[in-house]
Amino acid sequence: MAKDKQYGTATLAREAPAKKSTASTTAAPIRSTVTEPAPQRRPDREPVAAVALPFGRQNYTLMLIGIGVILAGFFIMSLDREEFGFGFLGLTLGPIVVMSGFILEFFAILAKPKA
Repeated sequence: MAKDKQYGTATLAREAPAKKSTASTTAAPIRSTVTEPAPQRRPDREPVAAVALPFGRQNYTLMLIGIGVILAGFFIMSLDREEFGFGFLGLTLGPIVVMSGFILEFFAILAKPKA
């Protein structure tokens, strides 16, 4: 190990503090005599009513069934044992099931909710 470096505590040189000018004025801070009124609660406000959902229970049920049918169609397509999915399940039955799921989703969105 080289002995040319000194290992010890580092000392930092501090500059002299800046001189205070004698020309500055020592005025007291200006305080405002005007006080702002505290915000008041408005008793005439009514509580906000719950926002109605855009679809009814039947619509959401049909949407969930449609998603299930779509997923079932993709699962059916994955069951095909033919090479590259060129069998009956991959080319015919699976796509028909997926399309029926999308048609069900279309009707689920357009069905009028029961009021």
